Amino acid sequence: MTVTVPGTESTDTSGAAEAAGAAEALRPHAEDAFAVELSALAAADDRPRPARWRLSPWAVATYLLGGTLPDGTVITPKYVGPRRIVEVAVTTLATDRALLLLGVPGTAKTWVSEHLAAAVSGDSTLLVQGTAGTPEEAIRYGWNYAQLLAHGPSRDALVPSPVMRAMADGMTARVEELTRVPADVQDTLITILSEKTLPIPELGEEVQAVRGFNLIATANDRDRGVNELSSALRRRFNTVVLPLPATPEDEVDIVSRRVAQIGRSLELPELPEGVEEIRRVVTVFRELRDGVTGDGRTKLKSPSGTLSTAEAISVVTGGLALAAHFGDGVLRSGDVAAGILGAVVRDPAADRVIWQEYLETVVREREGWKDFYRACREVTA
Repeated sequence: MTVTVPGTESTDTSGAAEAAGAAEALRPHAEDAFAVELSALAAADDRPRPARWRLSPWAVATYLLGGTLPDGTVITPKYVGPRRIVEVAVTTLATDRALLLLGVPGTAKTWVSEHLAAAVSGDSTLLVQGTAGTPEEAIRYGWNYAQLLAHGPSRDALVPSPVMRAMADGMTARVEELTRVPADVQDTLITILSEKTLPIPELGEEVQAVRGFNLIATANDRDRGVNELSSALRRRFNTVVLPLPATPEDEVDIVSRRVAQIGRSLELPELPEGVEEIRRVVTVFRELRDGVTGDGRTKLKSPSGTLSTAEAISVVTGGLALAAHFGDGVLRSGDVAAGILGAVVRDPAADRVIWQEYLETVVREREGWKDFYRACREVTA
């Protein structure tokens, strides 16, 4: 016997109040922030679509990678990286296998997950955020205890999880940081992904996934607090590894785009002359991360932090805010120096020595970097 999940009926969220709320949101959901692009793609998309998909696989890939539509609409890239990675991820979602986005911290796993769900289902909010304290109920279902005590187990007392709602509506669910979830809770997904059903023993019923349902999980195996996935659960996923940006130019492009988007949401000024500082931040992070200078001549010690692209975005955004509120609006070395120090020096003893050595042996001797060296020395002293 199947059960209709309470609260999964479709509702109209296109009214003026909802639109105004989305416009005021500090960080709108992907389907709201890029609604114009998604609508343009849907109008131009004449290719076959899997059941309950808003766009065809081709259009989903175009939404993530960018392009220009026949009517001249420009689709901005959401992901800068190998096209085949995106194509494999999208194709996986069109099958009955779940998708696992794997990569080191800062490789845009969450960003890609959100945009995939927005393009496929038009809703990226069916989300379970994985933590060490994530309970089984977050993936299966919970109970309204007032209803439970008053009337016993019933459909009205059932509180569906985001995964259960996605199963009932044929939508895409997301589980972020799956490896942070306790192992016994992770394994709750095995039946859902293999049998495409979620039993409700208390009611003697089950929720069967309808066509269109799938799940995207993100994970990394290099961060602290990692719980290895069981082999049984891993087999239920098709794993796609998201690499770090291949070239400095790619990473500069990613940081520039994301900082511009965040800056607009925070009403910060544009970056008229900030590309050079972004390039410096990216260069520092890549060299310390790789343990060698860009020209390959000098080997370096790597600090304990990940120095990811996401951290570079954070450093530049913080610097832009400093320039806007306490400077002349132009991003300069002094605006990013403190952020770089905070990102690099996580272990005050070991990392500070590594950072000072890098400043004196590499940055100090680099042509055109004198102002950057002075700014970094000032905040490091």
